[in-house]
Parts: sequence; structure tokens; C-alpha cells
Amino acid sequence: MIIIDYALCFALYILYFFPRWKSDRLIQRTMLYICIIVILGVTLMPIITSLPFMLDHPYTGMNLVPFVDIIYERGDFMRQVKLNVLLFIPFGFLYPLTTRRNTLSNTILHAFILSLIIELSQPLLSQGRVSDVTDLITNTTGALIGYLIYWPIYWTMHVIKNE
Repeated sequence: MIIIDYALCFALYILYFFPRWKSDRLIQRTMLYICIIVILGVTLMPIITSLPFMLDHPYTGMNLVPFVDIIYERGDFMRQVKLNVLLFIPFGFLYPLTTRRNTLSNTILHAFILSLIIELSQPLLSQGRVSDVTDLITNTTGALIGYLIYWPIYWTMHVIKNE
């Protein structure tokens, strides 16, 4: 049923975002929008079909101990860390392309907020999911890496443009 969620995201883009972005950084903002939809698809979707679950089940919990899974060797910890980092690298690269305030702190702040919203929503949308501070740390680290990839490219383009 994830198709319904993607269809709603596409409709939102066509009806709301596209008309507003037509003249200003359309390609960059569209790429960031797709990046965010992919992040939501991996972490939260399906949302629409989860609504009945949200009404029937209480919040299931939080892990506030960073990297506790490695201490207790739970699951495939390193795979999860790598995937969380990789998932947010495109966000860290694309976000500064869409705003005039393309600073590291602004990018990290927005990545942190997006990750926090996701982590707090996961237990509400699916059974057995827990908010995890480790995911928050690794997602934000991925955005940092993306920004570190963005910065030399931006700086080089800026220097070439001004010469």
C-alpha cells in the first residue's frame, strides 16, 4: 500500500511545490524533495495504511543510550549504521543547494530535525519500532558527510564564477 503514499507525495509536489518552485532552483529543490520522499519511504512508509494502527497502539518506546546495540551485539548493528549514514548523505549535499543560507550549521540543524521527526514517528506508525538516539546520530552524521562533499564543489564553482 506504499503506492498510495507515493501517489499523495507526487500530487503534493504537482499541486503545491512545483508551482512555487518553477522559477527558483526547481531542479535542486525537486531533487531534495525526492531525497526526502526516499528517506520517508525507507523509514516510515506506508503511512496512510498505518493510520488505524496509530489509533489502536500506544507509543512503544525509546532507546536513549547511544550505540547500545554494539555493546549487546544486537542484530546487524554495523549494517544499520552504514545504511543510516548513507541515507542522509544526499540530504546533506542537496539541502545547501536549495537555500541561500547554505551553512554547515543550517544543514545539520535541518537534518537533525528531519531525523528527530522520523525517530519520534516510527513507533507510532509501526509495531515493534523504537525511537533510537543512535539513528539520530548516524543520520545527522550522514548529512555532515554530504555537506563535506558539497562544500569543496560549491567553493570551486564560486571561485571559478568570480574569476
